[in-house]
Amino acid sequence: MKWIKGDFLHKGKGKSIYAIQNHPALVWMEFKDDLTAFNGKKTSSFKGKGALNRDMSSLIFRFLKGEEIENHWMADVNNTGMVCRKLEIIPLEVVVRNRLAGSTARKFQFSEGRPLPSPLVEFYYKQDELGDPFVSSEQALAFGFVSDGEEVEFLKTQALRVNDKLKTFFDSAGLELIDFKLEFGKEKPEEVDGSLHRENLNSKNRFLLGDEISCDSCRLWDKKTGDRMDKDRFRLNLGGIEESYKKVHDLLYRSFPAVRFYEDKLRKDKV
Repeated sequence: MKWIKGDFLHKGKGKSIYAIQNHPALVWMEFKDDLTAFNGKKTSSFKGKGALNRDMSSLIFRFLKGEEIENHWMADVNNTGMVCRKLEIIPLEVVVRNRLAGSTARKFQFSEGRPLPSPLVEFYYKQDELGDPFVSSEQALAFGFVSDGEEVEFLKTQALRVNDKLKTFFDSAGLELIDFKLEFGKEKPEEVDGSLHRENLNSKNRFLLGDEISCDSCRLWDKKTGDRMDKDRFRLNLGGIEESYKKVHDLLYRSFPAVRFYEDKLRKDKV
């Protein structure tokens, strides 16, 4: 199918969102070469970063679809674009930690890389100006970020399901998943010419996994060397940022050929 980029809708730190002509229930997500940290206070870029993050996110979303974890990915376009189901993203970052690292380790003065007895799921309010503060389950309900306790439990359970799949995914590529951030949203029917348009609408109207999953949103350590292979190289001025992103990209695509999962599942479903 030929997708035609429409009007500009939203600009984020690492991506820009556009409408898609004649498909009001879908959006065009354009990955940028921009590199940011500390809620946009530190910025840089390198050529080709957008293409690397798009490729990694696309592969991971297709892998998760094959594992029956619904998400917004629909198709890839050009080198940096992704066609996605249009979601109303909730203002929560859902973070899963397998080891303590970064600000959380510093906050409690624990050693970097301290293992946890079981994965830890946390919520943070998506608000750069406030530094994305921690939000408890009770606060998420009280502030209206979710509708009820069932939605809270769904987010936690789904995040743990994703963690279980991604740990195996990255482990097979020689990488350890330390922690990562997820974003979720719901589809909304779009009104077109006075009638509701429900193209590919999730009938249960439940949360779908959105945004991206890449070196920007995951902490990944080399299993053999312990080297950081993610955006921490930029945060901590370690250098080798472009090389690490490229290495992760290549490891994933060598370990998981791009057509192996979602497309195979579609073929089986048609039999």
